Amino acid sequence: MDETEIHDLADDADYAAASQQGSSIMAGNDTSNQNNPIDPENAETVYMKDHVTIHPSQYATVRISGRLKLIKQDSLLFMSWIPYTGQTSNARLSERDKNLYTIRAVSFADIRSIRRHTPAIGWQYVIVVLSSGLAYPPLYFYNGGLREFIATVKQHVFIARSAEDTNVFLVNNFQDPLQRILSSMELPRALSSSSFTDSPFSDNQERLEDGGSRHKRDISIQVLEKFSLVTRFARETTSQLFRESLFDDTGTNENKKNNQERPQEIASIEAPIPSDPFELDKTSLVWGKPRQPSLGHEEWATFLDSEGRVEDLNALKKRIFYGGVEHSLRKEIWPILLGYYAYDSTYTERQHFMAVKKSEYEIIRNQWQSIFPEQAKRFSKFRDRKSLIEKDVVRTDRSHPFYEGDENPNVDLLHNILVTYSFYNFDLGYCQGMSDLLSPILFIMEDESESFWCFVSLMERLGPNFNRDQNGMHSQLFALSKLVELLDSPLHNYFKQKDCLNCFFCFRWILIQFKRQFEYDKLLRLWEVLWTHYPSEHLHLYICIAILKRNRAKIMGEKMGFDTLLQYINELSGQIEVDGVLREAEALCVCAGENGAAAIPPGTPPSLPIEDESIYQQDDEVL
Repeated sequence: MDETEIHDLADDADYAAASQQGSSIMAGNDTSNQNNPIDPENAETVYMKDHVTIHPSQYATVRISGRLKLIKQDSLLFMSWIPYTGQTSNARLSERDKNLYTIRAVSFADIRSIRRHTPAIGWQYVIVVLSSGLAYPPLYFYNGGLREFIATVKQHVFIARSAEDTNVFLVNNFQDPLQRILSSMELPRALSSSSFTDSPFSDNQERLEDGGSRHKRDISIQVLEKFSLVTRFARETTSQLFRESLFDDTGTNENKKNNQERPQEIASIEAPIPSDPFELDKTSLVWGKPRQPSLGHEEWATFLDSEGRVEDLNALKKRIFYGGVEHSLRKEIWPILLGYYAYDSTYTERQHFMAVKKSEYEIIRNQWQSIFPEQAKRFSKFRDRKSLIEKDVVRTDRSHPFYEGDENPNVDLLHNILVTYSFYNFDLGYCQGMSDLLSPILFIMEDESESFWCFVSLMERLGPNFNRDQNGMHSQLFALSKLVELLDSPLHNYFKQKDCLNCFFCFRWILIQFKRQFEYDKLLRLWEVLWTHYPSEHLHLYICIAILKRNRAKIMGEKMGFDTLLQYINELSGQIEVDGVLREAEALCVCAGENGAAAIPPGTPPSLPIEDESIYQQDDEVL
């Protein structure tokens, strides 16, 4: 890297203020009553800060506080974060749950970068990114101390600002990692083959290639192009929650090394695959009820009174869960399922409401359509978002008859709705992947205003998936790992052995609600089933487990690691039978019962978030 690309922190105004702002660094011996078992002998604590906090969900009030330390031993610097025992803001988070977030002792030799967030208004936090591309959850400094943390790191490890993002500090690395974050995710957009060259998993991919087992990536799946705000830090903020202590794992790492050095004839001995504690073919027969025909017009009328009110919403949702809705009824029923129309509204009230909301939509749309070129030159965030949307919509579902062809007006509608939404929810704005969620809604509603407001209702639940700090995704992946442990402990142990407990390979499924896994008509039925929130708001997590269980023999039998598993998961697109998976997911949900519900942190999407105006604040803002 050229010298001009390395910015010394001493020249930074924020760094210069570190000696005057924040709380003092607590260095030296630990004088608290708590013993820290991860501090090795003869190690020096050079930084210590209490009440540094992790949020396991998008609820700002749900937090786990702990002690952050920087520990120096010989010439190495280590970081640890230990949650306080018996202190939590939520009774559902057990001590065992909190231990999953523990950072026992990670060497800065294994850290790639540190992203610092220091908003003028709001709480400061950092995201520590590992060399693998994964990261720990954001660490919030509610009582100050972030600048001192950075300053202490600088005293013991060489760090330099990224040339592309001044909030990112590279650790012992002269190549900006932000250009290599998501090359292996295979989200639904196209990337050139060169994009995978600098993947954090490129070494593993080369080994797969050498072994002759690497398949060419399916270009038809397409990868979200750099995935904007979501994918730029997706691997960072989904977090490697379950990384074991450097010191605790010395023996384990040695065993791994010894296993790799064993002769091939010994390594080739196949260990039996542990049996599935819940055999799906039997479980689904006992608990999962058979699917039914789609809800038709005559039966739909029986759910309404003479003025059009839904008389029993729960019964309607249960019926839709087991059979879906006939296509011709979706335009009428989807707004009710999404919560856009009140279920107890009459035909007349819905017509009036539609007219009012159309007027509101046109007002919001006119706000950005009235921006003239000279104003746009001074409105960079608008230009960037609009440009990103323009690139996205021309590649969204263009093989579908509703969107195919040049100069298709439906593509223009898709564009207008997304830009309008970025003005309606300016804090969240636009992130790639949103067009995938809007596209089926516009196809069904066939009306610009109605599609917009249905999309708004959907994003009230799924919006946290696109937050910059990824707390929405983080809480879902955490819950998924806990559910796997509950419902298939052998598979959970296998993921732990392969360092896959973060369940990051399911990221795309959750982010865009299986959009690329099913054929379009089957996807529509799956979505309306999920929107019933029967028998659980989080049925999508049980669907993930059902799919994993269907493939567990192959996953475990072929000893898939993270890279191979991620590739295999993506290649399942179009091969999953929706009715069978839904039946099995229901069975798993029933079997999990209250224990399953307790494994999911409160507020985990698609649960409605708390009424908090800061919930969608991005970049340098708090949750």
